[in-house]
Amino acid sequence: MQPSGTLDWNVYRRGAFEEARHVLEGVAHRTPVVQCRTLSEHAGCDLSLKCENLQRAGAFKFRGAYYMMSTLSKEERKRGVITYSSGNHAQAVALAARMFDTRAVVVMPDDAVGVKLAATRTYGAEVLQQGRTPQERKARAEVLAREGGLTMVPGYEDPRILLGQGTTLIEILAQAPKVEVLLVPVGGGGLLGGICAAARAYRPGLTVYGVEPEIADDWARSIEAGNIVSIESADTIADGLRSLEPGEIPFPVVREVVQGIIRVSENEIREAMHLLLSRAKLVVEPSGAVATAAALFHNEPFRGRQVVALLSGGNVDLGKLFE
Repeated sequence: MQPSGTLDWNVYRRGAFEEARHVLEGVAHRTPVVQCRTLSEHAGCDLSLKCENLQRAGAFKFRGAYYMMSTLSKEERKRGVITYSSGNHAQAVALAARMFDTRAVVVMPDDAVGVKLAATRTYGAEVLQQGRTPQERKARAEVLAREGGLTMVPGYEDPRILLGQGTTLIEILAQAPKVEVLLVPVGGGGLLGGICAAARAYRPGLTVYGVEPEIADDWARSIEAGNIVSIESADTIADGLRSLEPGEIPFPVVREVVQGIIRVSENEIREAMHLLLSRAKLVVEPSGAVATAAALFHNEPFRGRQVVALLSGGNVDLGKLFE
């Protein structure tokens, strides 16, 4: 058990989100919100899908990476940036760095999904592979950052990342203004933290649930305990949600706002992926499908309500679709 990070709500004031939204306007895609009647009937609610699987680099991560990089000084950009990631944040940092004409170094896991690894290299990043857990990748990246004078662009341990990810909610409120419940995948917590902070600023009455694999339930355990709790392993099909503990920056934000954390099984994740493809015609990776799995299989708290499930990414190994 570890202490949580400190929280200053002034960092997440509405004006800060508006600044992030302005920076990302015309750069990040304004991804659609779509509906599928079959999925709504299955879920027993009016279910909409926020398609961040159609975001640049295939996931919501581009928002936070680009926004944080926009705040760096010329000297910081000249030296270059570094990050550690299972894949989606890697691609986001690589793409944003290319757009800012900045060197990017990325530490990815030994078992990184092939399509994510290839895309990160295609965007021009220098890729190193290390271990399977975020902790292993972080340790290697921190050493390289010190040795090379590189600026760390973390996946979730910086308020600027949360501000960028929170712009997703600003779009949802414009596209689905009657939304009552939001279901959000959670790994390290950058997306859920940004959504919770934005909800506090823009729609305090919005009900927000985080969703994670039941065999990687560090967030559920931590919220229940009121403190950051570590787990020993997170060997889930959802490779982007293999965190062993919540991030210290997003945890206190989420703890103050979230209604709860829903756990979903590996089979439920696979079934959600298959239904999204076959019925909604959307390619969604396992990590991106967990919110839909919660809507389909754990819907008792929000049956009959206006629900948006966030599809956080679409960078899937096509073989996973047919397992």
